[in-house]
Amino acid sequence: MATDIFLLNISGQDKPGLTSGLTSVLAKYDAKILDIGQANIHDTLSLGMMFEIKSGKKSAAVLKDLLFKAYELGITAKFTPISLENYEHWVNMQGKDRYIVTILGEKLKAEQISEVTKIISEKNLNIDSIKRLTGRTSLVKEEEYPRASIQLSIRGQLKDKSEFTSRFMEISKELDVDIAFQEDTMFRRNRRLVCFDMDSTLIQTEVIDELAERAGVGEEVRAITESAMQGEIDFNESFEKRMKLLKGLSEDVLKEVAENLPITKGAKRLVDTLHNYGYKTAILSGGFTYFGHYLQEKLDIDFVYANQLEIKDGKLTGHYLGDIVNGTKKAEYLQKLADNMGIDIGQTIAVGDGANDLEMLNLAGLGIAFHAKPKVKDNAQNSISSIGLDGVLYLLGYHDRHIDLMDS
Repeated sequence: MATDIFLLNISGQDKPGLTSGLTSVLAKYDAKILDIGQANIHDTLSLGMMFEIKSGKKSAAVLKDLLFKAYELGITAKFTPISLENYEHWVNMQGKDRYIVTILGEKLKAEQISEVTKIISEKNLNIDSIKRLTGRTSLVKEEEYPRASIQLSIRGQLKDKSEFTSRFMEISKELDVDIAFQEDTMFRRNRRLVCFDMDSTLIQTEVIDELAERAGVGEEVRAITESAMQGEIDFNESFEKRMKLLKGLSEDVLKEVAENLPITKGAKRLVDTLHNYGYKTAILSGGFTYFGHYLQEKLDIDFVYANQLEIKDGKLTGHYLGDIVNGTKKAEYLQKLADNMGIDIGQTIAVGDGANDLEMLNLAGLGIAFHAKPKVKDNAQNSISSIGLDGVLYLLGYHDRHIDLMDS
């Protein structure tokens, strides 16, 4: 039986009953829907339907009735005949690899989106869909926490992923925008565990620097901390040097520092949302369990792995208990948690800012360098530098309405 294939494109003011009215016409002629998609921007509808119908009188009649229905509904209808060869080519595109590109910033400009999509085009990749993930922005009322994010679903064969992502990194630096790139796999849609570094990630300070200030060795310790975070000296060596400088500090100081930890913008929104959607969370820190447990209680974190201070007679001894939690240990704990949960490592996410986070960032299914040092950003899978920690939610594909719904 000979059939015709048509692509019907509808545009106009959105109103209830449009899709129902059009599909009822197609149902009358026993048409088969091959594809359907809809977008709505500022109450303006764009609807596409590809359908197959028996050739001849029935084919001509359905087009006439659809045009009449469109006129009746006050919308514009356009028909495009699709050849069988063209349709089959489109069907065969299903086997192409799929990727997700997420663009993040306080505000998004046309130039930023233009440069990102230009690279996608140069690689002969198709953009299947574009979705806004953040809520609508007022032009009258100033936003207390401005943020904007869109998600592009793309498809095609990508020969050199590293070259592709390095181009995104260049644009990110030039235009002050975050661009995340992920393979759209089964694991991306089924992530279960999120692990955070603590200092300069979940909190906006380095605790050891805060302790050093109160011990009167702030300048010395800050210099060692910075060198370690930049990857210039071995973490274990730097940790032991800094610990010795804290010898004699009163335990009372720990409590005072803990109670005044500056929690990173978006951290509570992120962790609350993750728990609402069934994720487990963990702190994997080169800092100290004393502060990790404080944050665990405050943010409702599930697991904490960090260094344990040795305290005798109410004072720090300058030593620690157990193994040093360095970069390698963090990656080991990440793998251990995944194994204990019975999940694949591809279902994990790691977030951190320093050189000692790189091993876990690159082991995780999704590694995110957060407001990180240049060396870390250059070697991590993805980075967020333009907005708060809740930017992680947009990389997971959540829209603000999904987050706000769970908060209400």
